[in-house]
Amino acid sequence: MGMTVAEKILARNGGLKKVSPGDVVTVEVAAVILIDNNFQANVRVDILKMRDPSRVIVAFDHRVPAGNQQSAAAHVAGRELVKKFGIKRFHDVGPNQGIAHQLIADHGYALPGTVLLCSDSHTCSAGVFNCVARGVGGPDVVYAAIKGETWFRVGETIRYNIEGKLATAVTMKDVFLDMAGRYGDHATLNVEFGGSGVAGLSMDARKTLTTMAAEISAEFATFEPDDVMLDWVRKRNPTPFEAVYPDKDANYKEVRKLNLSAVAPMVALPDSIIGNVRPVADAVGTTINQAFVGSCANGTLEDLTLVAKVLEGHKVSPNVRFLVTPGSNNIYREALRTGIIQKLADAGAMVTPSTCGACGGGHMGVVGPGETCITATTRNFKGRMGDPTARIFMGSPATIAASAITGVITDPREFIK
Repeated sequence: MGMTVAEKILARNGGLKKVSPGDVVTVEVAAVILIDNNFQANVRVDILKMRDPSRVIVAFDHRVPAGNQQSAAAHVAGRELVKKFGIKRFHDVGPNQGIAHQLIADHGYALPGTVLLCSDSHTCSAGVFNCVARGVGGPDVVYAAIKGETWFRVGETIRYNIEGKLATAVTMKDVFLDMAGRYGDHATLNVEFGGSGVAGLSMDARKTLTTMAAEISAEFATFEPDDVMLDWVRKRNPTPFEAVYPDKDANYKEVRKLNLSAVAPMVALPDSIIGNVRPVADAVGTTINQAFVGSCANGTLEDLTLVAKVLEGHKVSPNVRFLVTPGSNNIYREALRTGIIQKLADAGAMVTPSTCGACGGGHMGVVGPGETCITATTRNFKGRMGDPTARIFMGSPATIAASAITGVITDPREFIK
């Protein structure tokens, strides 16, 4: 039997002709992203040597701008490491800053056919670029930064063939929620996306799917390459690469269809995603206190443009705090240039600096006791965004924007005809 995309990439970077599920493989790592969390005092490691600083990217994203003394100290430590090893790809607080996973997309850091690591769980986001990317523990990411290698146990792969086209007001966040509700947990498994429907999807839309794969506990989430993706990377990174296609006789654990045409707006009810997804109609009318669009999953220019479209001609409810966080300052500047930021602000949304921020309950939007928030971020478990008595619903950027207008959870098709 042949190999899947993930298996072929692991074999190539491990110097092997073939790998199979169950194998343990040591692989070369092409890119290692260190984030500000890696420099917090309680986990910081004094790195004495680094095999190849050109493989390392340092990006401050979780607490930006620094929200307390501990975060500020972590930033100082990160800057010292950058200076010590002459790391060129550094995204400090300022015009080139952003959420690490969005920066990977902005700058083409994830090369097809390679291995990418970061300590953040949503690193699987980069798999949209036909690489294997994974969040690993702090010690593992530091080891990879020092040695340029890591190890993985090869898992089985589920193939998803994407077909059809998205209906009005439906996004790939809805598709993911439908998929998670339908198929549940993917622990120890890889997911691979391809099919005729991919051609009609933007890179922003595809990236939402790989980013959210962390929420079904997938090991790797990869896309079969196409010209849209390959051109995206080449325009942003001149480094040569070789894309990887699955073998025609690849050995999948299962092959499933994702029919985009059949998906409607969805929500995840509070406290979990798996086993907790419903059509938005099941939550319509629920009073909210906060609405949030942003994060590595839904802070793209496409997401912000969609929010502005929903808000056009309307105002945010006076009973709702509507926060919008661009995924990077590159996205913020483009949204500013095209008038999107003006539209959001005029409608009553608050646009924050690019940061993980409220998504993880860090700062700039933490929810309080007994509050209800609807979010287009990555997670909705109890206490994720602040007080554990708060309720967190999850939906698409369109659903969040519609709900921000009415003050209750709302079907976005009311605003996008």
